[in-house]
Amino acid sequence: MRRTILTRSTTCAVAAAALACAGLVGVPSSAAAAAGDLAVEYHTGSTGSDQAEPWLKVRNTGTASVPLSGVKVRYYFKSDAGNPSYRFACSWAVKGCANVTGTFGTLAHPTATADRYLEIGFTSGAGSLAAGADSGDLQLRFYRADWQSLNQADDYSFSATQTAYANWSKVTAQLDGATVWGTAPEGNDPTDPTDPTDPTDPPADGATLFDDFDYTSYNDPKIAANGWSVRSNSGGPGVPGATWAPQNVTFPTVSGNSVMNLETSTAGTGESTKQTEVLTKATKFRNGTYAARVKFADAPKSGPDGDHLVQTFFTINDLKAPMADDYAEYDFEYLPNGGWGEPSNILYTTSWETYNPDPWQAVNQHTESRQSYAGWHDLVLTIDNSSIRYYVDGQLFGTHDAAYLPERPMSINFNQWLIDLAGLTSTTPRAYDQQVDYVLHVKDQVLTPAQVAAKVTAYRSAGTAFEDTVPSS
Repeated sequence: MRRTILTRSTTCAVAAAALACAGLVGVPSSAAAAAGDLAVEYHTGSTGSDQAEPWLKVRNTGTASVPLSGVKVRYYFKSDAGNPSYRFACSWAVKGCANVTGTFGTLAHPTATADRYLEIGFTSGAGSLAAGADSGDLQLRFYRADWQSLNQADDYSFSATQTAYANWSKVTAQLDGATVWGTAPEGNDPTDPTDPTDPTDPPADGATLFDDFDYTSYNDPKIAANGWSVRSNSGGPGVPGATWAPQNVTFPTVSGNSVMNLETSTAGTGESTKQTEVLTKATKFRNGTYAARVKFADAPKSGPDGDHLVQTFFTINDLKAPMADDYAEYDFEYLPNGGWGEPSNILYTTSWETYNPDPWQAVNQHTESRQSYAGWHDLVLTIDNSSIRYYVDGQLFGTHDAAYLPERPMSINFNQWLIDLAGLTSTTPRAYDQQVDYVLHVKDQVLTPAQVAAKVTAYRSAGTAFEDTVPSS
């Protein structure tokens, strides 16, 4: 479990990419303006070949206030030769770049001028648009991950002559999942994959792992019998000299329900640092749906705050050789105090193809959001034969490319560890908690977040605390 700047075969020292992710907060439909009450203005900030610069404004043309967190804007383009990966950045925004998110998607029906899109969203920190108001400048850009030239001339949403802001129908806008502005490339009308009207009845079949973490202690015999390992062996990731402490994995009752608690503690030295990890003993999980309800924490439960902590839910297999192409890893990683070059809290989702530990090289794709995620969150990861999708609290967080699909089965893991001891130079003891309510995997089936919730509810209604029908690989 590591973290680097998003790159393809590029040596990296720290993660300092100024990227962002898809919008995370849904808005009740009652708070939205009527369909058709948004407009999008566009002009190009660059007609060059080093990067595309779609500058946008979202305008409320209605009579009711519109929360920007319910707005999604899509800019459509044609990928360049070799099917490269792309990276998003916000150069400047009236609403603040920290409140503007961006992620890339692939069109279901490619056309001669578009097979991908950049989707722009907003965090709750962006606030609302009053009637008649606009978002102000959104000076955005994207570029190839390998920094090779890109061709904008064949991009559906691009216009070299659009050098001043004006309404632009080749960019679409959605409000709470409904398209209210613009025309997508033919056959690709935007849809909301987590619309509340999606069916919530989960498929009846499908091999499944479900665990409600109803155990008494880290050495409860049922833990091993149910296929879990509470880590005690040495090794990375984390602070040199740290140990993995199984006794710091406990199972308290929270609101009448047993949860798994991972405690990580330190007194400012490697020897005093105790990290925690729980993982499946079997590597038998590949395509399908992965879900967990996880409680992240911004502050320690005791002692001073500031350590570069990582709180996680992920799947992984082993790296057989440096840059081996059958490696796979898919992460949710929350850094409450920053780290890897970030100054404050940030959530990453990362899909790994491979890496070389020495000298460090990485092939991965990630999405990120710079805001607090303290509290309980529903995390869903889906893997099929075309893409990897990450959801947070029912909202699409990021879509990653088919180039990062797994070739071999993986294990399911939770851990909490320290990147370094540079975040807080104190020898006062402190301890941090990460909690997990449940974990679910459904083999070879892509479930919506609503279907995940329904399946978990069905298990609990039946009094089923554990089930594993996933065959060994």
